[in-house]
Amino acid sequence: MPNPLVREFTDANFTAEVLESPMLTLVEFFATWNAPSRTVGQYTSKLATAFADRLKAGRLNIDDNQDTPQKYGIRSIPTTLLFKGGKVVEQIVGAPPYARFEAAVTKHL
Repeated sequence: MPNPLVREFTDANFTAEVLESPMLTLVEFFATWNAPSRTVGQYTSKLATAFADRLKAGRLNIDDNQDTPQKYGIRSIPTTLLFKGGKVVEQIVGAPPYARFEAAVTKHL
């Protein structure tokens, strides 16, 4: 069952949902066919729940939305970016252990 706290980011809503957000925002760039994306998707869901009051978390499907990944130079998936004040403050490429994601979020809260 999908986590209702994990938003769907798109090229169309990226500026409003991510760049203009007053909250720390986690964006997971993923593809449905990519196995590591499934692991990181679970991390995104866990983080969305654990930090629900302080973190906006969501996923952007790179197959359905190609402008935003190109703008941010996404070359490998999954790639997770943390945005604060409209700027990228952290990047995690691949699927390292969950603790790496948790530490990144905690560092920027």
